[in-house]
Amino acid sequence: MASLPTAVRVTAPKIAKSTLQLQRRAISDVHITRTGKPLIRTVGGRSSLGEHTATVFGATGQLGRYIVNRLARQGCTVIVPFREEMAKRHLKVTGDLGRVVFIEYDLRNTQSIEESVRHSDVVYNLIGRNYPTKNFSLADVHIEGTERIVEAVAKYDVDRYIHVSSYNADPNSSSEFFATKGIGEKVARDIFPETTIVRPAPIFGFEDNLLFKLASVVNLFTSNNMQERFWPVHSIDVGEALEKMLYDDKTASQTFELYGPKNYSMAEIAELVDREIYKRRRHINVPKAILKPAAGLLNRLLWWDIMSADEVEREFHDQVIDETAKTFKDLDIEPTDISKWTYHYLQGSRSSTHYDLPPATEKEMREEKKYLHVLDDQ
Repeated sequence: MASLPTAVRVTAPKIAKSTLQLQRRAISDVHITRTGKPLIRTVGGRSSLGEHTATVFGATGQLGRYIVNRLARQGCTVIVPFREEMAKRHLKVTGDLGRVVFIEYDLRNTQSIEESVRHSDVVYNLIGRNYPTKNFSLADVHIEGTERIVEAVAKYDVDRYIHVSSYNADPNSSSEFFATKGIGEKVARDIFPETTIVRPAPIFGFEDNLLFKLASVVNLFTSNNMQERFWPVHSIDVGEALEKMLYDDKTASQTFELYGPKNYSMAEIAELVDREIYKRRRHINVPKAILKPAAGLLNRLLWWDIMSADEVEREFHDQVIDETAKTFKDLDIEPTDISKWTYHYLQGSRSSTHYDLPPATEKEMREEKKYLHVLDDQ
């Protein structure tokens, strides 16, 4: 029997040969990207060498999961700055092991922001605050926060910066939200002229602030009879657009208005929601002069979101499209209509009595066929 050192020497070459065999890859597994960097994939389709390193600020929000997952499954390393430990859990499984990297940061701490972007070649800023809190005003988030992030991007000479703003972003708007978003755009372009600005319409999808809010029993008060009009856009479509912008350098320095194919009033969307959940939610109209200060008071007293004064103000602003901006068509994307997705997202808002019923559209088609059949018999 060989001694222990001898046994090690004998088996070592076999192990090395086996390791070399595992490292061999078929030429078809190697894809040369537009930048000339190799993107290597294993036979199972799992990425082993990423093309880009991307930092996604605001990834724990509603839109974040879609872009993080799209980038990670393409082999990119995605850095996710976060504030709350529990808010990032769902992002851990959006990519292969090691593809999604978490780093704690503070929007007021410049060093933590710089640590989040210093190794990246693309930075997405999805940060947005729908209502002010005791810690952050809308200006703190949309203007000062943007300034710190863009300064870090410029300092470390990051290749691309993609800034997600909002529809109706305008520094002169009477809505503080739209005004601060508009100023944030200007700040980004002044510091980093190659900034890609993205203005999505109100977004629907999982955890949205549109369908689920309308389906909630606590959404009682409105001030404009729900007559504000806009083109709702699917979160999956916006996520796809953000991914394509990374791989298309022609989108640098451009502004994109991303909106759905059909214009709705809030009342019309509420009708779609009621039909899908088989309930009629009450919406009580209160004059703006009363509801706006009351909402502002509630926003200051409560730590959770009920309604803010600026949300009431936004009810009086229809979506305005910038005709000079690029759209989904420039990215070869066909946006989908909200009416095709109400069942998919709202089935969980139904009562147990109606949970297993088909989508409202199918039910209406069946009833229409029955009606036409009765007419034929007559």
